[in-house]
Amino acid sequence: MELSEHIKTANVEDVTLRRPFHPALRGTLCVTSHHLLFSDRKDEASWQLLILLKNIDAIEKRAVGSSGTITIKCKDLLVLQLEIPGMEECLNIASSIEALSSLESVTEMYPFFYRPSHLTLNGPWGLSSTEQYYKQTERLWDRWRVSTVNSDYSVCPSYPSAVIVPREVDDDKLIHSARFRQGGRFPVLSYCHHRNGMVIMRSSQPLTGANKKRCKEDELLLQAVIDGSELGYIIDLRSAQQAQQARMTGGGFESKSFYSHWKRIHRHHERGKVVQESLIKLVEACSDPSHSVDRWLSKLENSKWLSHVHSALSTAGLVVECVERDGHSVLVHGSEGTDNTLLVSSLAQLILDPASRTVTGFLCLLEREWIQAGHPFQQRCAHSAYSHARLKQECPIFLLLLDCVWQVWRQFPLALEFSEALLLRLAQEVYASNYGTFLCNSEQERCAAGVKENTHCLFQSLLRPDIEEQYLNPLYEPTDLAIWPSVHPQSLQLWTGLFLRWTEYAQNMEEAREEVWSIVKEHHEQAGPDRTNNTLSTHCDTLTSFENLMDELTIL
Repeated sequence: MELSEHIKTANVEDVTLRRPFHPALRGTLCVTSHHLLFSDRKDEASWQLLILLKNIDAIEKRAVGSSGTITIKCKDLLVLQLEIPGMEECLNIASSIEALSSLESVTEMYPFFYRPSHLTLNGPWGLSSTEQYYKQTERLWDRWRVSTVNSDYSVCPSYPSAVIVPREVDDDKLIHSARFRQGGRFPVLSYCHHRNGMVIMRSSQPLTGANKKRCKEDELLLQAVIDGSELGYIIDLRSAQQAQQARMTGGGFESKSFYSHWKRIHRHHERGKVVQESLIKLVEACSDPSHSVDRWLSKLENSKWLSHVHSALSTAGLVVECVERDGHSVLVHGSEGTDNTLLVSSLAQLILDPASRTVTGFLCLLEREWIQAGHPFQQRCAHSAYSHARLKQECPIFLLLLDCVWQVWRQFPLALEFSEALLLRLAQEVYASNYGTFLCNSEQERCAAGVKENTHCLFQSLLRPDIEEQYLNPLYEPTDLAIWPSVHPQSLQLWTGLFLRWTEYAQNMEEAREEVWSIVKEHHEQAGPDRTNNTLSTHCDTLTSFENLMDELTIL
């Protein structure tokens, strides 16, 4: 079926658009295969609003006399209202939007049609590969190697074609280990610490089952990670009770008897539907202006979103403590190893690794730990917080990661090269994008769909000099030290830039950010060639000015 066949009414005149912060506008509404276009042609200079249909999470229809009103709720939390003359036209527009915003075929989605003049499909896709990461990390060369045992994705469908594993473990042992791990996700290297050579690995749960099955190849694989006298830590992202229950359905955990040099620690993390419903409750609280401050704070607490933020940062801190302070290697896993496992390993690297705090390094981290590592984006991000569809496999774990990174950025305003603007851009792109980066659920699916040959890479686009400048942190001051974010309740705050972005508060915050930029530029211009000697005092002055602005906004 052609996409155009879903369009029952393509154009409607005299439509009234209502949106946050702006007066109502009357103009022409147009539905295309991938966009909703509103044009105001009253003045000589036409104003247009273009919405990617993939960004629409839910629509609500209401009859008003002989006309109709459509409320559009977007995945980036924007809510629009369209007043359409003629009930038939209203229903046709609504039906077209519903069909075109929920396309299931990847090759029908807009990234396969997006062809900007400044980008080309020629050349490499993405920022780095497993092989390139290995070549750039010299500390891996003695004890680790790149394996292509999964080159045809038959060993593990969700892993990339190449992985980094202990040098003394051959591919045959990897295959046996994969059969012993859920979904074939055998332990692979995620990060090697530059200070002491300790590593973070990740995997899925072992399939020990009720009979306590074992796999000698899996045991040898983990033993090869550490010297015989060393101790490693397994961070299981389930409670001990949940891990025990998993054995009844074929899953389980590593036995102390067979993994004697590994100590298991359980850290409970919610997953799946629970986290999705938490996001829904949070957005509902932030979208309702009718209740008092006390009631709003109560609804915010009941959403438990900040509890998930706390759990993620707390467990990442535990991993960092094992690696940095105690000098032990760590294996992180939950059940499937495609969600919370990636969340914790990514945050631990951000805390440990100064390279991951640069713009390029952070995007490479996301590419390595989420895109290549097989986070099922198409399943998890099918809907956001407004959809009326029955929840299936949706879960905003990547959004939770961005929130955690924002918490780190807020607590350490000098440590990250990128600003909140980059996190907001990624939060939008993961649900609806012109680029192919977040399409599909694995590298295997992206290869089958021809994503790399037929779409553009978001991360490459973000690193173009004229684009990257928009996302730089003006206060950035590099440090080689680990940063230790606080997880005390008073230290974790609602990410207002995202969840309140369509409110007056967010508008004031944007003005504050612009003023901070102007302050920083003014200081740098005054400092001249010797500005490096004045960096610290400049940042202190800037932070003081920023805090004063925040105080003024709080009063407002």
